[in-house]
Amino acid sequence: MLDLKSERFTTETGTRVLVQVPETEAQAVLQVILKHDPLAWGDYDQVAFFSPPGRQQFRSLPGGRNAPTDEAMSVSCVEIQVFSILRGTDLEAMIRAVYNVHPYEEPVIQLIPALRTRHIPGVDEDNPNRFWNREMPDWVPEPHRHTSAENQS
Repeated sequence: MLDLKSERFTTETGTRVLVQVPETEAQAVLQVILKHDPLAWGDYDQVAFFSPPGRQQFRSLPGGRNAPTDEAMSVSCVEIQVFSILRGTDLEAMIRAVYNVHPYEEPVIQLIPALRTRHIPGVDEDNPNRFWNREMPDWVPEPHRHTSAENQS
């Protein structure tokens, strides 16, 4: 793993968990993940990324629950991406829970050792690129649109 030193951020090791799932089932998958890991990231939790819907391709082979197919099939899916600090049996329990709620016989789940950065609180708060130091962008959620420098301390 990388050995980074900075006065701006710290690093933390964990696992990047990626799960491909039909969009209609994505919230159920996220909810079981959250039962095992609050997905904390500094002053936030429930930090997750959902990709736009895309196409997952597969061909059923003999021996599975579904009938073998001659051609590849495709299903509309999203990919959920989270960073988890869970390890060992705790991580295994979370993945087992994903398997239990996932609608597929063979869910596409990837576990990638990862390193994430975490800001050092109070550093760079006056940066003009921070949304609270400039004209409020449209993407800022309503509860955060009234953020001021006084609220940051």
